[in-house]
Amino acid sequence: MLRWMAWTPPVAIFFGVIGALLIGMTVWELRSPCVARRGWLPMATTRGDRLFIGLLAMAFCTLAFLAARTRVMTALGSSTPPSMWIGVAISVLLLLLVMRKG
Repeated sequence: MLRWMAWTPPVAIFFGVIGALLIGMTVWELRSPCVARRGWLPMATTRGDRLFIGLLAMAFCTLAFLAARTRVMTALGSSTPPSMWIGVAISVLLLLLVMRKG
């Protein structure tokens, strides 16, 4: 049934983390309802809004890193591109920044 999708370990980890984030945010919201607040984003946001914006930012950051891998490889004079885990780490830091300061 799921043979059409390339279920590699990074893909499974990605979807597992997204699922865990959604479950965790739901439990957090049920235990402690939040109030919209203003951070450095140009609008008042709730935790759920910041999670959504952060996930979108993560996706674009990861895609940008994926596109830049070959340029980074040639700029460093390496024969192998940098690990995709570096892009994932940068994306996670971006998500944490949006969730904290956004």
